[in-house]
Amino acid sequence: MREMTAHWNQDADMGSDTRAPEASQVLLEQLMTIARASVLEEMASGIAHEFNQPLGAIVTFAQTGERMLDRPEPMVAAAKEVLQLIAKEALGASDGIKRVRRLFYQDIPSRTPTSMREVVQELSPVLELLALRTRGGLNVEIAAELPEVAIDRRRIQHVLFTLVQNAFEAGTPGRPGPAVRIAVSADRYAVEVSVIDSGTGIAAEHRPQIFHPFFTTKPQGTGLGLASTRAIVEAHEGTLGFEDAAGGGTRFWFRLPAIEAPRRNGHE
Repeated sequence: MREMTAHWNQDADMGSDTRAPEASQVLLEQLMTIARASVLEEMASGIAHEFNQPLGAIVTFAQTGERMLDRPEPMVAAAKEVLQLIAKEALGASDGIKRVRRLFYQDIPSRTPTSMREVVQELSPVLELLALRTRGGLNVEIAAELPEVAIDRRRIQHVLFTLVQNAFEAGTPGRPGPAVRIAVSADRYAVEVSVIDSGTGIAAEHRPQIFHPFFTTKPQGTGLGLASTRAIVEAHEGTLGFEDAAGGGTRFWFRLPAIEAPRRNGHE
């Protein structure tokens, strides 16, 4: 059984007062703060990924050169000193990258048992703003029975916000009002949140890279949005993925482990 909790179809001729309530503005600011922090975290991760491997190769080659020079018939002593300096500087650069990553990386704060229904409903006014901005329609369906999940509420809201924002931006060109649907369901093991867009889908050549840091198909994109959302979901022991949606478009989804229900008198 599903329960319809929200349905917005925004029109260009709506009244002039489109400002969100104060609480929604505060929530939006909090989400933007988390978004900036998440981008910095993933940027540091991307820098580490880009440079640790070549730096490791430099160290290996430099140390190999040192051993070659330390034979009974060594080469010029100055070359040996240069190789030692290469190894030292390369190791120092690697340590510096690690320090930068620690500077920006923030551990997930203590998680609290939370209802995903409340998470989505609290975020709804902000998502309504996205629908209004794109003159689109937003449909939200939440299953009647959902187990609780242990999460950092704001970070998971950031994940949902990012997926919905991407879904509206994926609208098919030439068609007025992109349609986005959010569906929240669950089984005994996890709660699953789906965001389905009405776009043209993801090109086959882009699929293997879609969650890689710095990969983007947007002219002004950073390529860090999906990478940071995946990092947040995985930090919650969850999973994030996507697939073609029935009838066109793409379905992005994430699953979060359900909190095991307490047993009563030795029975579930």
